[in-house]
Amino acid sequence: MIIISFLLELFSATMLLLFSVRMVRTGIERAFGASFQRQVTRHKHPVGLAIVGVFLAIVLQSSAAVTLLVAGFAGSGTLAFVQSMAVVLGGDLGSALLIQILSLKLSWLAPTLLTVGGFLFLKTEQKRLKQAGRIILGIALILISLGFLRDAIGPIRESSLLPAIAGYLERDFLTAFIIGAGLAFVMHSSVATILMVVAIVSVGALPFSVGVSILLGANMGSALIPIWLSRGMEPRAQRIPLANLITRGAAAVVALLVINLTAIPVFPQSWNDGQSLILLHIGFNSLLFLFLPFLSVLDRPVSMMIPIPKVEVKTVPIQNQTVLNDVGEANPTLALASLRHEVLRMAGLLRDMLSPVMGLYETFDAKLLSHIQLQDLIVNEALDMVRTYASNMPHQDMSKDQLKEMRELMDYAIALEAAGDIIVKRLLPLAKEKSQKGIKLSKIGFSELLAINDQVEVNLKTATNVLISSDVMTARLLLEEKAEMARMERSSRKKHLRRLSDGDIDSAKSSDIHLETAYTLKEFNSWIISVAHPILAREGQLLATRLVD
Repeated sequence: MIIISFLLELFSATMLLLFSVRMVRTGIERAFGASFQRQVTRHKHPVGLAIVGVFLAIVLQSSAAVTLLVAGFAGSGTLAFVQSMAVVLGGDLGSALLIQILSLKLSWLAPTLLTVGGFLFLKTEQKRLKQAGRIILGIALILISLGFLRDAIGPIRESSLLPAIAGYLERDFLTAFIIGAGLAFVMHSSVATILMVVAIVSVGALPFSVGVSILLGANMGSALIPIWLSRGMEPRAQRIPLANLITRGAAAVVALLVINLTAIPVFPQSWNDGQSLILLHIGFNSLLFLFLPFLSVLDRPVSMMIPIPKVEVKTVPIQNQTVLNDVGEANPTLALASLRHEVLRMAGLLRDMLSPVMGLYETFDAKLLSHIQLQDLIVNEALDMVRTYASNMPHQDMSKDQLKEMRELMDYAIALEAAGDIIVKRLLPLAKEKSQKGIKLSKIGFSELLAINDQVEVNLKTATNVLISSDVMTARLLLEEKAEMARMERSSRKKHLRRLSDGDIDSAKSSDIHLETAYTLKEFNSWIISVAHPILAREGQLLATRLVD
């Protein structure tokens, strides 16, 4: 009975730990969103990028998340191989430093964080404060779950089972290493795995030597996670997780053999075992920085291992090709799926149009402006094809729900086309005017516009997810962003007017462009979040009017 009770408590504590880590990550992603890309790509020197990687891992609570994020940038050509790997190595160290932060035993901290986080999350309406509450609650739950882990180990430590397992693993360090790698991969979090191992070792339930082997295995497992999750990405993107596995995995194996096959003491025996494990983890990932000068050497062999397949050159890029199929006597369900796929393509084109716009405000590029205008023509053509396709669908064979879904998809396609027109007819002329007249936005004002633009990009990605899943909770979150966007635009306008009254010369010269850009981005946002309206209306979660009866 004690074994069943132990396993139940162990699994429940582990699930709470995983949930807590994910809760913190979700709060941070919703609070900061697309600004991560801007922070990563503005640095070019490997050392600076490595430092960015450290902070990103602490923020995202995962080195694997940093690797996947950077792999996406590498796949799109935003970051080169050397720069990408510098961020990843920094992320490995940042993940290790995070474990030191989360392992602090402060009995008063968890209740305090629960109180503050709960108040912010439940009682505030401002997005940043609400998500800050989510983050603080997640950290409190991490501390609580670690306490549960320590308590779960107590009864089993006195039995004969755990010492027997610990004795076997102490003699077979390779098995302990594999267990660590397996745990990190299955849990999809090296942070959670190592926190769990540190908690178990610190109460004496496992020997320090076994903890070392499991910890090194967790480093290997953490490098395997992005390999698995990036398997559908572009070859350039897949090279980054592979290179990380080669560096981090090889270093973990070498460290395992050196520590277990030599008599070199890792730390003095008088040191606390749990803290020693954390310091070893930090030291191991710090040593990975030695690879920074040799990253260019790794580029060629990794490129040979994952080559870019040679394909027939097409005159039309694949994202510009319609995915609609001939309807004929098609099944209405398949026809609707094809229609939804085409609207998703329109959303992808719109995202590609929006992404470089703020860059034009910084450095105007006539060729890039022409490219965005060409993409808008493709979006307009896609809308025409959606209308034609919908009119040719077998309406007589469609149910009322299917006809309603068809109309909702057409409505959203119209909204996406209108959003594209906003970019081409309003934002691009503003960027061109700024360049031609030599207008300079104030540094603070431009950062405000960047923040609004970043949030719009996040909302467009969320809208795409809603279009795919029709999830009610995500649709609610998306519609809540409309009020948040209005608040951001209003806040930026007030701050801008305050700078004008303070005599800021740059703000005075750029006033029209600043105010119109902020308002236009808010209007763009209103079009893209309209995908949530029919979903919430169908579930009875949308008010008919805001007027008082």
